Amino acid sequence: MDDFSTPRSASLSDVAHLRHRFSVPDVPQDIEDELMLHFNDPNWDFRANSSTASISRDGIEHKRWSKSSTNMGASTDVDTESQISSWPIPESKADFASEAIQVQDSPYPEVRAAVANTDDPNMAVNTFRVWFIGLLFAMIVPAFNTVIAMRFPFVIINVLLVQLVTLPFGKLLEWALPKYRITAFGYSFSLNPGPFNIKEHTLIAVMVNVVVEGTPVTDIASAMRIVYGVRWSVGKQFLLGISAQLLGFSFAGALRQFLVWPASMIWPGVLVRCALLNTMHSNYGKGESKHISRERFLYIACACSFIWYWVPGYLWTGLSVFNWVCWIAPNNVVVNSLFGSVSGLGMSLISFDWTMVAAIGSPLVVPWWAQLNMIGGFMFVIWFICPILWAKNVFFSQFMPISVPLSFDNTGAMYNLSAVITDNQFDQAKYEQYSPMFLPITYAITYGTIFATYPAVVVHTFLWYRHDIVRQFRRSLKDETDIHAYLMRKYPEVPRWWFIALGMTCLAFGIVAIEVCDTGLPVWAYILSIVFAIVFVLPFGIAQAITNQQFYLVVMAELLVGYMLPGRPVATMIFRMMGGSTVMQAVSYSSDLKFGHYLKVPPRLMFSGQVAASIVAVISTIVAQQWALDNIVDICSPDQKSFFTCPNLNTFNTSSLIWGGIGPRRLFSSGGLYYPLVWFFLIGAVLPIPFYYLARRYPHSPWRYVNIPVALVGVDNVPPATGLNFTSWILVGCIFQWFMRRFHFRWWMRYNYLLSTGLDAGVIIGLVVIFFAVQYPKGGITLNWWGNTVWKQTADAQMIPLKTVAPGQIFGPSTWS
Repeated sequence: MDDFSTPRSASLSDVAHLRHRFSVPDVPQDIEDELMLHFNDPNWDFRANSSTASISRDGIEHKRWSKSSTNMGASTDVDTESQISSWPIPESKADFASEAIQVQDSPYPEVRAAVANTDDPNMAVNTFRVWFIGLLFAMIVPAFNTVIAMRFPFVIINVLLVQLVTLPFGKLLEWALPKYRITAFGYSFSLNPGPFNIKEHTLIAVMVNVVVEGTPVTDIASAMRIVYGVRWSVGKQFLLGISAQLLGFSFAGALRQFLVWPASMIWPGVLVRCALLNTMHSNYGKGESKHISRERFLYIACACSFIWYWVPGYLWTGLSVFNWVCWIAPNNVVVNSLFGSVSGLGMSLISFDWTMVAAIGSPLVVPWWAQLNMIGGFMFVIWFICPILWAKNVFFSQFMPISVPLSFDNTGAMYNLSAVITDNQFDQAKYEQYSPMFLPITYAITYGTIFATYPAVVVHTFLWYRHDIVRQFRRSLKDETDIHAYLMRKYPEVPRWWFIALGMTCLAFGIVAIEVCDTGLPVWAYILSIVFAIVFVLPFGIAQAITNQQFYLVVMAELLVGYMLPGRPVATMIFRMMGGSTVMQAVSYSSDLKFGHYLKVPPRLMFSGQVAASIVAVISTIVAQQWALDNIVDICSPDQKSFFTCPNLNTFNTSSLIWGGIGPRRLFSSGGLYYPLVWFFLIGAVLPIPFYYLARRYPHSPWRYVNIPVALVGVDNVPPATGLNFTSWILVGCIFQWFMRRFHFRWWMRYNYLLSTGLDAGVIIGLVVIFFAVQYPKGGITLNWWGNTVWKQTADAQMIPLKTVAPGQIFGPSTWS
């Protein structure tokens, strides 16, 4: 075993180099170099990767790469581990530590399970089929989702459903299009270059995924029209929409060397999509008679998920919320507060609805160590701290339900924002006559954990990844030693100036838009929102790439603009979009770049496809929303006959009024009721430090897996998530991400991600069918029986607080301003 000692004959420069890379004074001297190389990578399994199998991060002998790995052939069938690596099937996970497999494939079993280690550079990608299907779906899907999201309840089309649906479209064009070449503008291309292939499908999926949720500018435009009576032109919306949609893409491109190229950035959520496409495009199970083929397993999982979802989703909804303890004592407020799953802490432990289980992310995708961090943070904060604070009536919390994402006034009624608004502006006099705003205890504490998350993720990234970040600044794709990076060297990278030019164009569009739209947001604040986003893109991206947990900057953006520009709700909406949504867009684009990286799509085509799809989607969503607002009678009114009540608009506008109207000063400044929560910023900055040094001192111990930002971001889901979501989630995660992965590794490699895909796809199809078949027509068909009503007849579902005030009385302070 190597140590950190240096031979006497070594030069001083060599000594300095070793000291710079490996010097850790408080780590025992016999720790392997490999351990220090992967010290900050919790997904690296040291049991399965011995020191003899490790690959240096700084170099590799290219002659060791198998020439056969560059050709697409039989080895693309990733139905078995042997076919993944072109080596015999190992008897155990430890056998993957052989040097040959490490060199010819990813060192991460999650990646090997979902991504082929081969490529065919001659496979057609830039085809007519790609652009026709990709732009068609990029136009239709976000437009549909934008309009249907204005209804409640609603169901949107997501990327997994798009991947399933676009395959038959591609096969149809493969069959229907003539096979002759067309010459135009000096270029020649074939309408039908051959079979519809996985790279075409990947690029189509990427084009749709970047726009599947529409563009955030539609929320602002609808709020301006419905709430403020100001109608923005399509041109103004387009300028602001392009700025918001593509500015994040320029950030993602600039950070490729940190978030896309390194093998350690595995992006677990992307692996699910890779597994699905590989299954759909390969002839799996060939020559294998010992187990079910992958594609058959996927179809069975999808069908079972679809059939079962009818039970908790429609026939017996009590199995979804399953607050069974509350059924026994429906009027006991304490029992309902602890065990309820609507407005309680969710200690009923289990749900039989996959949408509830996967509400905080698929437990078959999130790494086990990350799940333990999340459940640990949740149980400590929500199940230990919050009940104590609630029992002591901290923040007057006993006068409200213990856990709902709502705000209340000093009579215990839901806060009426219209009572403090005059001409769509905050009215101080009305506020002083009405009531301060109160939050349920879990909602208040969640704001504290959100405050703690921001400094925690920055400090954690600095402590654990600072050396990697500095090293990556000096690296190019040619320096990466991962098999997938090696195979991608055949394709020209996107020049950095392309992303810079795109970013500057979006910046200019945004400045013009906020000036001509009279938003009340100064240019300096607009630029500050972008700088603010830049600070958090890399830490948030790294966190999601290794944990599959999304981090959101929206609350911090609202808090900042609330202090800078009080009383300007429209400016708050714009700042929130540019500060918060830009980070989400950047991370989403980075995940798609990794998706293309895994499936060997040329980077310049990825750039063109994503930009083109974004432009088309911005136009289509703006037009679709304008049509809906012009043609749907009484849209966004509470009694709209087709239920187009605009729930997202109400939430969005309420948030802007709270932060831009009432403002954070009245809630969190000195003298405010929730001022103690500001200390969470300091707590978040300090918490990662002791665990980091414990991990350095004991690098083989579990301390290496403690991740404070991940523990905090799990709590950030509460409310509306409850303990029912977390306990069901960790139970499924324990079965598949720990037990099956550890004791039935080959089954896990073969089927785990496909099971996650099948369950998700089946539920999505079930949601769509139930919505359009039995809920939407003629006001819907309801089943009124005990299984669908018992959970509604509880104090939990009716959100009854522990204490109430007499008519004409109030709780809380007697005066406020």
